[in-house]
Amino acid sequence: MELILREDVQNLGFKDDIVKVKNGYGRNFLIPNGKAVIATSSARKVLAENLKQRTFKEQKLVDDANKLAKKLQALEIKIKSKVGSGDKLFGSIGSQDLSAAFEQNGHEIEKKFINLPGKTIKRLGAYEATVRLHRAVVVQVAFEIIAE
Repeated sequence: MELILREDVQNLGFKDDIVKVKNGYGRNFLIPNGKAVIATSSARKVLAENLKQRTFKEQKLVDDANKLAKKLQALEIKIKSKVGSGDKLFGSIGSQDLSAAFEQNGHEIEKKFINLPGKTIKRLGAYEATVRLHRAVVVQVAFEIIAE
């Protein structure tokens, strides 16, 4: 089933993307919750016209996202955590912790746009997170987990 997304859906796509999903997911979740509409030929034409009118605004958003991406890559992020035996953490570090670290450095990024390797991290060390700032701008941000 092909659908046009009305809003950003995590792990699926951004607003105005045309995506293929299984029938049950589309009929039972996306369409009833107003997150998507069926991609009929008339809906595709309306979408194309809206995207054409929005290209100039979109370019400014992409430029801003690229500037933010450069700033994020330049950051040196260290997250402190309590450590048990060896290099195992008490608890784990997730995207919410990384979002809070960005916020301390003056950049507000929602946790739903941050993907960590393996979803959570449970050991000390250096890692890279994938941050989606825009549908066309995805950046790898290095960070380190250190003992408290």
